[in-house]
Amino acid sequence: MEKSGDTAMKQLLSITDKALRAGGQIDRNTALALARGADKEKLYCLADGIRRHFMGNRFDLCSIINAKSGNCSENCRFCAQSARHHTGVESYTIIPEEEALRIAQDNDHYGVKRLSLVTSGRSLSPKTVEELHHLYEKMADSTGLLFCASSGLLDEASVRALKQAGVGRYHCNLEASRNYFPQVCSTHSWEEKVDTLRLARDHGMSLCSGGIIGMGESLEDRIDLALQLRELGVKSIPINILTPIAGTPLEVLTPLSLAEVLTAVALFRLINPDAIIRMAGGRQQLGVDQYRCFSAGANGAIVGNYLTTDGAGITEDLERLRAMGYTFAREMLHA
Repeated sequence: MEKSGDTAMKQLLSITDKALRAGGQIDRNTALALARGADKEKLYCLADGIRRHFMGNRFDLCSIINAKSGNCSENCRFCAQSARHHTGVESYTIIPEEEALRIAQDNDHYGVKRLSLVTSGRSLSPKTVEELHHLYEKMADSTGLLFCASSGLLDEASVRALKQAGVGRYHCNLEASRNYFPQVCSTHSWEEKVDTLRLARDHGMSLCSGGIIGMGESLEDRIDLALQLRELGVKSIPINILTPIAGTPLEVLTPLSLAEVLTAVALFRLINPDAIIRMAGGRQQLGVDQYRCFSAGANGAIVGNYLTTDGAGITEDLERLRAMGYTFAREMLHA
């Protein structure tokens, strides 16, 4: 006999499904009720169905290049690149052109859609802007990639320069909910990040912004972040899973369980039904189970390596995702 709690959860799942398919939105209380329900598999199934309804089986591939590494002035507690932490991360002011082109061309070969140059630091100096402009031009000459940038806080001059260099999307993770962000960083504010995203949008760029789960935040904080991204109209939402890095203040944290990760992915999908929910750094910690994220609501990924940690191989990602029925915007250029 079905228990009353199971019946109530089944009804909530059905109501949520109908509301979303009709163009409605779920609120914070509904998201909490879904997250606290006993049958997580039904929650993941619901999120996967909503993904298929709004996004089909199209999968979005992107990649990043660590274009400027280390010596960052900011004190983000998760990050190996902060000069305030002792992590032994490699530091350099700009990646050599030959290496950047090799990585870009390799990603282009595998059908990756978009590539981002990522720079450490609070913001861009005029010299770094010039160096990035040169790299974007060289990559545009030799690949068919679209370009994104991730360079901290923007001002009018830097956003115009990036736009002129061919950057069509700007990435700036909120990292955590507005309420929890002060526990993550105190050298810049959550509001400054939002201002940067709005500035990029005002200059015609699309937005990419998400966060990191597993930094000690609550379930409520994760839901609030998903809601805040919806309010900003972000349609590319990377979910990072904290990789505790030795030498950072968060090195002692225990990684999230698979169920916690899948629940977060499902909630981000249900709160943002027509966005790309993109698995990013930290998914390698789950091993083969990382691919379950793509049957719990996610439909995008950063492939290749990340900034200071190794990612999954592109070939393995493509093989497993194709086996799950996904298709890609671009196919391999060579057999």
